[in-house]
Amino acid sequence: MALTGIQIFKLLPKTNCGECGVPTCLAFAMSLAAGKAELAACPYVSEEAKAQLTEASAPPIRMVTIGAGDRALKVGGETVMFRHEKRFESPPGFAIIISDTMDEAEVNARLERFKLRYERVGLTLRPDLIALKGDSGDVARFEALVNKVKQASQAGLILMSDNPDILKAGLAACSERKPLLYAATKENLEAVAGLAKSSSCPVAVKGSGLEEVAELTEKLTEAGVKDIVIDSGSRSLRQAFQDQIIIRSAALNKKFRLLGYPTICFPGEIAADPMKEAVIAAMFVAKYGGIIVLSDFQGESLFPLLVARMNIYTDPQRPLATTEGIYEIGGPGEGSPVLLTSNFSLTYFIVSGEIENSKVPSWLLVKDTEGLSVMTAWAAGKFVADTIAPFVKKCGIEDKIKHHKLVIPGYLAPESGGLEEELGGWEVLVGPREGAHIPAYLKTWQP
Repeated sequence: MALTGIQIFKLLPKTNCGECGVPTCLAFAMSLAAGKAELAACPYVSEEAKAQLTEASAPPIRMVTIGAGDRALKVGGETVMFRHEKRFESPPGFAIIISDTMDEAEVNARLERFKLRYERVGLTLRPDLIALKGDSGDVARFEALVNKVKQASQAGLILMSDNPDILKAGLAACSERKPLLYAATKENLEAVAGLAKSSSCPVAVKGSGLEEVAELTEKLTEAGVKDIVIDSGSRSLRQAFQDQIIIRSAALNKKFRLLGYPTICFPGEIAADPMKEAVIAAMFVAKYGGIIVLSDFQGESLFPLLVARMNIYTDPQRPLATTEGIYEIGGPGEGSPVLLTSNFSLTYFIVSGEIENSKVPSWLLVKDTEGLSVMTAWAAGKFVADTIAPFVKKCGIEDKIKHHKLVIPGYLAPESGGLEEELGGWEVLVGPREGAHIPAYLKTWQP
């Protein structure tokens, strides 16, 4: 936030009522400054103070929404240059290009490839947007393409043309989807700004450099258009990379509002080779693309990009964690093996995946280790005998099985003796150290 906790405190009612969930107004102010509370939690803040605090708390890079409903994509809202400072807020959206000069078979094939999706650590990874290009210059043809894609997918849309008439026709076909209009330039600014304002749709600006981009965003804001996305216009790798950093730094460090917007990038216009395009796209995931438009989707390049986005846009201060409890894998029964693991999501999904591969129905006990892996949790004293035993006793597994055998990860072998003492009546078996060895181990199981 632009204001410190003390500055915020001066604007609060100082009632110390506690209705916001913290005991004092000073504590609430500190939570607001740290981004851990919402101003709406205070029931007594004045309208004047609310206006000041709302303006002051606005992120230096504006949050922009593209699309509507469940598939709406939010980009922007960033507050830091580097994720270790806090976290990155809004994962970039991946878009596939479909042109109105493509034949029906190619359009259908691209719509099918847009449906690519993957499961990773319990999350569904998929692309976000479809970018429709009016390359033909034919208003009716572009409108027909928009209608076709609109019926085939609920995804957010980008309408791409430098001709306002083509954008207007496409917008008439899908205005309720709140598409991104690409792009406003110095030649068509007034007409495209009018379309954006009348439809309440976001608009991208494209300039020949950052100075021209700033001029365009200034004119748009003066015209009443607030939801803006920036294309610096650079199509060389070095300059495009440099522009991304300058835009982010100008907005965050210099408080330069005219560049305080998310960006849109086109890796396919920098490199013709699909693999080079994917590498450049990965660069924009890290530095600092808001929307990344790819010339096409292929599984071998899209999947690693989606995983890279997931990894970079997780909170580095908060490990991915699975809920503590008993997990049934393969329909286990009273004589099925019982295995134990930590609740670090990657550990859970590796272990559960290997149990599934074994085809041996099993019970998997997942203990809360605050999202730490087996070894890290053990070293921190969070996955040791005196913490595991109470969990096993209270989780309810004894009501589901007839035997009393517990398989612990190989890395917890030093805890086996102490755990048997703590559990009393249980036999503690030391399983494999590596997940890949679990299937072979389970095939030897005997209750």
